[in-house]
Amino acid sequence: MGTSTKPRFSGVIAPLVTPFGDDGAPDPERFVTHADWLLNNGCNALAPFGTTSEANSLGLDERMELLEELVDSDVDPGKLLPGTGMCSVADAIALTQHAVDLECGGCLMLPPFYYKAPSEEGLFRYFAEVIESVADDRLKVYLYHIPPIAQVGFSLSLIGRLKQEFPDTVVGLKDSSGDWANTKSILDAYPDLEIFPGSEAFLLDGLRAGAAGTISASANVNATALRDVYDNWKNPAADDYQAKITAVRKVFQSQPMIPLMKAIIAHYRHDPAWARPRPPLVELDQSVAAAAIATLEREHGFRMDFRES
Repeated sequence: MGTSTKPRFSGVIAPLVTPFGDDGAPDPERFVTHADWLLNNGCNALAPFGTTSEANSLGLDERMELLEELVDSDVDPGKLLPGTGMCSVADAIALTQHAVDLECGGCLMLPPFYYKAPSEEGLFRYFAEVIESVADDRLKVYLYHIPPIAQVGFSLSLIGRLKQEFPDTVVGLKDSSGDWANTKSILDAYPDLEIFPGSEAFLLDGLRAGAAGTISASANVNATALRDVYDNWKNPAADDYQAKITAVRKVFQSQPMIPLMKAIIAHYRHDPAWARPRPPLVELDQSVAAAAIATLEREHGFRMDFRES
């Protein structure tokens, strides 16, 4: 058990999308503007440099500079859960140390994913080396389980071993397996961890089973509706709120998620630059994006309002 039972993170957390300028470099002004908007429009916290952030298409310096931009712009670092997991343990240590130095509330860590089917011992040693090298009581690690993409994940036994060895450091997990049975097994085995389903389709079931909230790509564009579920999960209307966000999620999943999230933001901000991802990802065809947005508006009453920003 950790030293505190109060969760450090809970609620609706957005893996913050990364805007790119005409030169292909990250655009810190748009990045900070969107972060502020999210925190004022439904998000409890932000997870920059997750999958939706195109984190593994960013260099170490780019990630560090963007994180510094957020903190320097008065975003509460305690509400930041940056991704710091890398294939290189040295790079993971550098990013994790940087996040701790900025007093971020935690670090969301992918396993080293290049070599497939690594042993549990090898994965344990990787995380042990990061944690022991940073050697700071402020470090709080959230494991990032996303086998559909990384193909390397966290077994129940590995989670337990890391939790036992580093009880005050390994405090949570994001489960992007897309498998509710897997999420439920982790919740049942480790009820004192802060567990976040990676899709809001499992938000209500997760909260009823002890989850802390959700870290979901679509929180970038639909956080207010996700927050309705989180704030009202004990109320009779909870199932209706959940049905609404699940239906909207299906539209989001009908196209490549990252280009569609960016296209939606570009549309409602009247800012075409927002639609630009970094290679190897490419923009969504404009007609496809327009059709998805029309479906969201017509069938689900969806819209985003950036006027106050």
